[in-house]
Amino acid sequence: MDIDAISAAATVALTSTILFLLVAKSWSALSRNVGSTPSFADSIMHEAAQRFRDELDHLSSSQAIYLSGTLVFLVLFAAAYILKAQNLFAGYPSWQLWLQIGFLTLAAAFAAWRLGRTIMARRHVSFVRDANVAVGHQLQRISIGTNRVFHDIKTSAGVVDHVLVGQTGIYAINVVARRSAKNGEAVLTGHELSFSNNGHAIPIVDVTKSTARLEKEICQLLGHKSRVRSVIAVPGWDIGQQASDRHLLVNERTIAMLRGWKDQSDYLMNDDVDLLQKELTARCSRK
Repeated sequence: MDIDAISAAATVALTSTILFLLVAKSWSALSRNVGSTPSFADSIMHEAAQRFRDELDHLSSSQAIYLSGTLVFLVLFAAAYILKAQNLFAGYPSWQLWLQIGFLTLAAAFAAWRLGRTIMARRHVSFVRDANVAVGHQLQRISIGTNRVFHDIKTSAGVVDHVLVGQTGIYAINVVARRSAKNGEAVLTGHELSFSNNGHAIPIVDVTKSTARLEKEICQLLGHKSRVRSVIAVPGWDIGQQASDRHLLVNERTIAMLRGWKDQSDYLMNDDVDLLQKELTARCSRK
């Protein structure tokens, strides 16, 4: 093995690749932060799973940069090896060349680790995005009359995935995205949501804490008590037992059930509906 040639070629290729990655990352960050406000921002609102769409775009960009960096390294390594780049390091002792090889190996392992994490994160976000889009589109189908649906509503305690507002009440829909097995069943018991395929339980207190904050903010806006009904959507799962009257458990196929989950004490006046919809429209504008 020609250690001189390999070390020299790898050093030249890695140095050039690091410079390429720095330029590509800087350009990507600049593109996201400069001129990111869309045209007609006041009239454009969040789509279903907007924050996951944005995160997926960012991860896709990072994945493309790392893959491009890998290709740049391979091409430059081959070119430097063929062009005998070892002449640039003539006279260097062997221990320094082996030290360079060790450093390059560590750098390559770190780059592979970052690429692997980016690919896995992108796969997960893509699934969560699709789950939220599926629920959001079904909500659009049942938003008739004065009902309107809003997506990615920010509160001081987190984000509510979807909010449906109409004269019959207010519904906060939070999506729990888990990959389902065949005939997998989701069960809501007490303060826990469990799944039949792995027995893993999720505390719904953490899932729906943003709903309680949204209710508080709405009551402050309207000037009177107004209930926000909590709906938990688990796309892809069959719905089993739900021993709770504080939450409604649905999937993307049964979400229309929330139209029957209402009480006259939760009905809103037309003025309240208009005021609340204007507030949520302002929160959802893509400014």
